[in-house]
Amino acid sequence: MKKFAIAVAALAMGSMSASAADLAARPYTKAPIAVAPVYNWGGFYIGGHVGGAWTNQEWINTANTTLFGDLSPGDGFRQRGSGIFGGGHAGYNWQASNFVFGIEGTISGLDNRGTVLNTVFGAGLDDQFSWRADWMATVTGRAGIAVNNNLFYVKGGYAGVNNRLSVVDAVPVTGSGSQTHWHHGWTVGAGWEYGITANWIVGLEYDYSAFERKSYQLAGAAVGSYAFDAKPRDIQSAVVRLSYKFGAPVVAKY
Repeated sequence: MKKFAIAVAALAMGSMSASAADLAARPYTKAPIAVAPVYNWGGFYIGGHVGGAWTNQEWINTANTTLFGDLSPGDGFRQRGSGIFGGGHAGYNWQASNFVFGIEGTISGLDNRGTVLNTVFGAGLDDQFSWRADWMATVTGRAGIAVNNNLFYVKGGYAGVNNRLSVVDAVPVTGSGSQTHWHHGWTVGAGWEYGITANWIVGLEYDYSAFERKSYQLAGAAVGSYAFDAKPRDIQSAVVRLSYKFGAPVVAKY
């Protein structure tokens, strides 16, 4: 009986050992890869901007056959004026990896103006000239590099500005006239934008714009011609931007 019990115990232990050997190895599960959110700059956006602008205005007489005009051909003035600059913008961006390309249009109002009393040229020395640049539009292309929520970009394209030049013979008032022209030109700039959320973006931008020369006839109702070649030689602006971007979810990067 004792020998039978020992045999049964040995058989049971052997069976347990065989069962343990037949068990499959524990499977190894790799830790999940971390997912990093990447800011998506692609899509349509609209917004507003506000800041300051500086204008260099120039006008040179080309003809004077009036009785009231003081300047002769070749005489003229140049003046610098500054003011508030602000308006709206809209555009669309395409993103490929870290490169962002887009097109943007802007409309801005500005309050750049000045007044000059002639105390240098002519017999009367009392012509008072006034000028102002009051609104401006641009259509530009943009190209930049995105560093997650940061976008560093350059831009360039078309610019146009509405400009007015006027004169009055001040002592006494014997003649006056004014004319307004739209000046075509070009613009270049650079900026930085930061995506606060998937849709809201803030930024800073600087632009330089230059414009064509046009002829202004300032004789008004007076007999004769009082003509000037005039232009805003350049307009420089620096603005703070706020934009809202439509349909731009955060993209997961593995």
